[in-house]
Amino acid sequence: MIPDNYKAFQDTLSLDEAPKGWPSGLRALWYDAKGDWESSHDIAQDIHNSLGSWIHAYLHRKEGDRFNAGYWYRQANKSFPKYTLEEELKSIVEHVLSVNKEG
Repeated sequence: MIPDNYKAFQDTLSLDEAPKGWPSGLRALWYDAKGDWESSHDIAQDIHNSLGSWIHAYLHRKEGDRFNAGYWYRQANKSFPKYTLEEELKSIVEHVLSVNKEG
Protein backbone atom coordinates (compact mmCIF):
# COMPACT_ATOMS: atom_id res chain seq x y z
CA MET A 1 0.00 0.00 0.00
CA ILE A 2 1.28 3.45 -0.89
CA PRO A 3 1.57 5.83 2.08
CA ASP A 4 -0.87 8.71 2.43
CA ASN A 5 1.72 11.19 3.69
CA TYR A 6 5.37 11.68 4.56
CA LYS A 7 4.96 10.40 8.12
CA ALA A 8 3.45 7.17 6.79
CA PHE A 9 6.38 6.92 4.34
CA GLN A 10 8.82 7.31 7.24
CA ASP A 11 6.99 4.58 9.14
CA THR A 12 7.83 2.11 6.34
CA LEU A 13 11.56 2.63 6.86
CA SER A 14 11.51 -0.06 9.55
CA LEU A 15 10.86 -2.64 6.82
CA ASP A 16 13.73 -4.62 5.30
CA GLU A 17 12.59 -4.08 1.70
CA ALA A 18 10.62 -1.46 -0.17
CA PRO A 19 6.96 -2.43 -0.27
CA LYS A 20 5.86 -4.22 -3.43
CA GLY A 21 3.79 -2.26 -5.90
CA TRP A 22 5.29 1.14 -5.15
CA PRO A 23 6.15 3.35 -8.13
CA SER A 24 9.85 3.39 -8.95
CA GLY A 25 10.31 7.01 -7.81
CA LEU A 26 8.96 6.24 -4.36
CA ARG A 27 11.10 3.09 -4.16
CA ALA A 28 14.21 5.10 -5.09
CA LEU A 29 13.45 7.60 -2.34
CA TRP A 30 12.79 4.79 0.15
CA TYR A 31 16.20 3.25 -0.50
CA ASP A 32 17.88 6.63 -0.09
CA ALA A 33 16.03 7.25 3.17
CA LYS A 34 17.29 3.83 4.34
CA GLY A 35 20.87 4.89 3.58
CA ASP A 36 21.25 2.83 0.40
CA TRP A 37 22.41 5.51 -2.05
CA GLU A 38 23.51 2.98 -4.68
CA SER A 39 20.15 1.20 -4.92
CA SER A 40 18.38 4.54 -5.01
CA HIS A 41 20.66 5.79 -7.78
CA ASP A 42 20.24 2.57 -9.79
CA ILE A 43 16.47 3.03 -9.77
CA ALA A 44 16.60 6.77 -10.48
CA GLN A 45 18.79 6.23 -13.55
CA ASP A 46 15.98 4.20 -15.10
CA ILE A 47 13.29 6.86 -14.56
CA HIS A 48 13.38 8.87 -17.78
CA ASN A 49 11.27 11.87 -16.89
CA SER A 50 11.50 15.03 -14.78
CA LEU A 51 10.91 13.10 -11.55
CA GLY A 52 13.82 10.79 -12.32
CA SER A 53 15.98 13.82 -13.05
CA TRP A 54 14.94 15.48 -9.79
CA ILE A 55 15.73 12.37 -7.74
CA HIS A 56 19.01 11.99 -9.64
CA ALA A 57 19.87 15.64 -8.88
CA TYR A 58 19.04 15.22 -5.21
CA LEU A 59 21.22 12.11 -4.97
CA HIS A 60 24.22 13.82 -6.58
CA ARG A 61 23.71 16.84 -4.33
CA LYS A 62 23.72 14.48 -1.36
CA GLU A 63 26.88 12.85 -2.71
CA GLY A 64 28.52 16.27 -2.83
CA ASP A 65 28.81 16.40 -6.63
CA ARG A 66 27.43 19.89 -7.16
CA PHE A 67 28.34 19.99 -10.86
CA ASN A 68 26.51 16.75 -11.70
CA ALA A 69 23.61 17.70 -9.44
CA GLY A 70 23.29 21.02 -11.26
CA TYR A 71 23.01 19.23 -14.59
CA TRP A 72 20.19 17.02 -13.28
CA TYR A 73 18.35 19.92 -11.64
CA ARG A 74 18.35 21.65 -15.02
CA GLN A 75 17.01 18.47 -16.64
CA ALA A 76 14.25 18.42 -14.02
CA ASN A 77 13.56 22.12 -14.63
CA LYS A 78 14.34 22.86 -10.97
CA SER A 79 16.59 25.41 -9.29
CA PHE A 80 19.46 24.24 -7.12
CA PRO A 81 17.79 24.09 -3.66
CA LYS A 82 18.64 26.45 -0.85
CA TYR A 83 17.22 24.13 1.80
CA THR A 84 18.50 20.99 3.53
CA LEU A 85 18.73 17.55 2.01
CA GLU A 86 16.17 16.34 4.56
CA GLU A 87 13.73 19.03 3.45
CA GLU A 88 14.32 18.14 -0.17
CA LEU A 89 13.72 14.44 0.46
CA LYS A 90 10.44 15.29 2.15
CA SER A 91 9.49 17.59 -0.72
CA ILE A 92 10.16 14.93 -3.36
CA VAL A 93 8.32 12.23 -1.40
CA GLU A 94 5.32 14.52 -0.91
CA HIS A 95 5.35 15.32 -4.63
CA VAL A 96 5.36 11.64 -5.56
CA LEU A 97 2.55 10.91 -3.09
CA SER A 98 0.43 13.78 -4.42
CA VAL A 99 0.91 12.69 -8.03
CA ASN A 100 -0.01 9.14 -7.04
CA LYS A 101 -3.26 10.36 -5.43
CA GLU A 102 -4.16 12.26 -8.60
CA GLY A 103 -3.33 9.41 -10.94
